Amino acid sequence: MRGMEEPGQLKRAFIDATAGAISGGVSRTVTSPLDVIKIRFQVQLEPTTQWGLLRGDVYGSSKYTGMLQATKEIFREEGLRGFWRGNVPALLMVMPYTAIQFTVLHKFKTLASGSSKSEDHMNISPYLSYVSGAFAGCAATVGSYPFDLLRTILASQGEPKAWNRYRFAYAGEDDDTLSSFQLFLCGLAAGTCAKAVCHPLDVVKKRFQIEGLQRDLRYGARVERKAYRNMYDAVRQILHAEGWAGLYKGIVPSIVKAAPAGAVTFVAYEFTSNWFESILT
Repeated sequence: MRGMEEPGQLKRAFIDATAGAISGGVSRTVTSPLDVIKIRFQVQLEPTTQWGLLRGDVYGSSKYTGMLQATKEIFREEGLRGFWRGNVPALLMVMPYTAIQFTVLHKFKTLASGSSKSEDHMNISPYLSYVSGAFAGCAATVGSYPFDLLRTILASQGEPKAWNRYRFAYAGEDDDTLSSFQLFLCGLAAGTCAKAVCHPLDVVKKRFQIEGLQRDLRYGARVERKAYRNMYDAVRQILHAEGWAGLYKGIVPSIVKAAPAGAVTFVAYEFTSNWFESILT
């Protein structure tokens, strides 16, 4: 009996991993411009709003002061390619991330529900769903972090257009199945809530990732090496120098990006997963 189950488990793992990787890659490529803008705000020590400029920030003038202004500035200096800076390492990050995430999530829900069928996973408690998602997210983060670091370094600083020329640069048959539109709404809501809650930690992570990076001064003050002793010290220093707004720099493009990114990921995953199931059965 066990020998009969193992091929099915391997097939399920293959479907989850492949569908997760493809959906993550599609989502990341579509939302890359918003991610680049978000990172530029997060690593900018200067204020990113007109209000911050008026109160007299200690870091001086700002490179980016608003989402529309940043979009225009990046396009003017770097061209259309600027919005996809670091997209290759971003794909190398997000594809294993979503592959690991969906695989581990399905495995945990299978253990919790005692069944490998996706329809049975809807009956587990919200608490177990939360724990499953948390473990899946942690595993995915650890597995893809090196590429996240590389992505941040490449996207945090632009490259003028003059330099570019020298570089080489689903719906199911059952009534209980969620429709694509419902999946879209679920992904939108989940992505938005997650980003709103976790954004300050993402800002701190980005600051640690660019410590000591010799960025061109036209993009603002640099985060010196060992500027922060630990996460608590980083939060304290950001609050002291930049206020609460400092922990939410880039929140607008982050929220705008999270909604379509989550929606596209969920819908693309369901379509891809169902397509693989149809050709492998």
